Amino acid sequence: MAGENQKGTRRPRAKRTSASGHAPGGSGGRGGGPARIDRLDRRATPPQRLKRGGKPKASGGSGAAKRRGILYWLMVGGIWGGLAVAAIVAFFAWDMPSIARLNEIDRRPAVKLVSADGTTFATVGDLYGDTLSLQQYPKVLVDAVLAIEDRRFFEHGGFDPIGILRAIYHNLATGSISQGGSTISQQTVKTVFLTPERTVRRKVQEAILTVQLEGRLSKDQILALYLNRVYLGSGAYGMDGAARRYFGHSARQLGLAEAAMLAGLMKAPSRYSPIADYDAATARAAVVLDAMVDAGFVSGEQAAAAKARPARLAARPVSDDARYFVDWVVEQVANFAGPEVGDITVETTLDLGLQRVAEAALDAGLAGEGARLDAGQGALVALAPDGAVKAMVGGRDYNRSPFNRAVRALRQPGSAFKLFVYLAALEAGLTPDSRVFDGPVDIAGYRPSNFGGRHAGEMSLGTAFARSVNTVAVKLLAQVGARRVVAMARRLGITTPIPANASIALGSAEVTPLELTAAYAALANGGRAVEAFGIRRVLAADGDVIFAREGAGAKPALNATVVGRMNRMLAAVIDGGTGHEAAFGRPAGGKTGTSQDYRNAWFVGLTGDLVAGVWVGNDDNSPMVKVTGGGLPARVWKNFMAAAFDGKAVAPLPMAPTTEDRDLLDRLVDFLGGDSGGGATVAADGGGGGADPAPARRRPVIEYEYPTGREF
Repeated sequence: MAGENQKGTRRPRAKRTSASGHAPGGSGGRGGGPARIDRLDRRATPPQRLKRGGKPKASGGSGAAKRRGILYWLMVGGIWGGLAVAAIVAFFAWDMPSIARLNEIDRRPAVKLVSADGTTFATVGDLYGDTLSLQQYPKVLVDAVLAIEDRRFFEHGGFDPIGILRAIYHNLATGSISQGGSTISQQTVKTVFLTPERTVRRKVQEAILTVQLEGRLSKDQILALYLNRVYLGSGAYGMDGAARRYFGHSARQLGLAEAAMLAGLMKAPSRYSPIADYDAATARAAVVLDAMVDAGFVSGEQAAAAKARPARLAARPVSDDARYFVDWVVEQVANFAGPEVGDITVETTLDLGLQRVAEAALDAGLAGEGARLDAGQGALVALAPDGAVKAMVGGRDYNRSPFNRAVRALRQPGSAFKLFVYLAALEAGLTPDSRVFDGPVDIAGYRPSNFGGRHAGEMSLGTAFARSVNTVAVKLLAQVGARRVVAMARRLGITTPIPANASIALGSAEVTPLELTAAYAALANGGRAVEAFGIRRVLAADGDVIFAREGAGAKPALNATVVGRMNRMLAAVIDGGTGHEAAFGRPAGGKTGTSQDYRNAWFVGLTGDLVAGVWVGNDDNSPMVKVTGGGLPARVWKNFMAAAFDGKAVAPLPMAPTTEDRDLLDRLVDFLGGDSGGGATVAADGGGGGADPAPARRRPVIEYEYPTGREF
């Protein structure tokens, strides 16, 4: 064969065998039989040559392998991607609230304040109304919410891509972020479960919880949950709570204008609260009405009628200035309100009529005369003789300055502090008729002068008090001792620091209007020291009494004689002394006070029924234009008292018992079993023995030591 004649040697080729072990020949013999047509003959099939830059053609088996490889790696990527997503979700969801907390409400207990006549005039804390189903809400309210918040609520599954795109387009077109893409479902999640913080974690949690919420509740249930829990300003939660707070009735009775106003609050509850800014709330309600027309929920005529007659707020028993009293009371009941107690009702001492009169009197005084004399602020507090606070105005405008000057402002009382000096002198044995001397005084270098710089010489103690003579007050303090004056102030309820020096006679120690007025109340009730109070009872939501004030809480501090003599001098202040501007045609007494450089001006006065104190000044302690206690404060006090007692009788001030009264009292005491040796003796045999005359009774006398060598 031609192949065998080739030169050189060749490596023998291994024989190929069939599956049966035979050679590929037909008989299995060497070279026997015809050759198989499927036998590969490398010599007959030369190798393919690649064109420059070319690739060999892929066979069908190679393409299938590639497809299987792609599917394999897609599966691997999907598994790892799923694990990554699960890890991310777990990272963001580990501290996510549970959807099971749907019915839990984490809120501050509400404190309802009731006035002396039983009127609810304030509610502090979170106010929730009734929990209503969607069918219990009026259709106009549901339509208003859907129109302004989420028109496609019943069509989407919790997220609204169309709404998001619409909001993006609107914000780009207007150049401001005025629309959002959140759905009611998302808003419900934020309201019920999450905080308002703007973080990636919160947004991821919001998305997860929204999916869970949509899978757990129906659309009606989600919308009802939102309406029952959404915050609507002024401490009101839910549509029913807001309707009660703003309109005084349940959400079941909402009309179109009221529904539009409540729906408008959702965007910015604090900004659009009708209590804070009624005009802004009304303008926002008009936007909601336009949206309802655009959504086809109401006609243009209906919307126009609602705009023409906007929602009106329920009448409020008191103005915002009563919140000074509210804050003062709520601070005291904070210990009563807690998760274990729940909502509470506080029965207070506030007289709504007197509160309105007090606000009007102070506002008128500061707006008129006060504006001309640079008196920018003031306070007025009125108490019953037992210390019950009937009215409290802690400043000119609560919304501008909630600082309660009646309770917290420490101010020098000036001559209004002389009450304690003269009470100590009366206890030491002086009377209103005792003779004193108005002349220069020097106590360890302290040389006070009188208003006007003149001296009047000898006068009675009562005259010195009525004219508010400074030198006499300082001499009295030196005579009875500064410590006794301080003790007298403490006995009547002054708790602020009082140094035992001569200057306190002219009111250098600071006091609050509430404490000073409460100290004067002892002169109206016969000599009992009182502590100002505003709470009579605290009740739990089920009516159980948590706290009840027992008794008046007053304790004897002054005897009747001292009280009567002091009231005689207080009356002289109004009858013809420095406080004559306070006279309002009824029996009353009082005392003026002016601090150095006209920085503070006071008038504290009383009748047998009511004690009131007025302070005017400036928060920065700057001087006023020669405002004295006998001027602006006395006139404010007069206007308040005149209005308070308009058409009413005034109880007179307690006066010192007369000689006849004292003799009658002595005989009554003797009759009821006074001195054991003064009774009649009866003979043992029953005969009519005569009675021995009763020995004269002696009243207890407190002995005081007086410094000698001082002129009075």
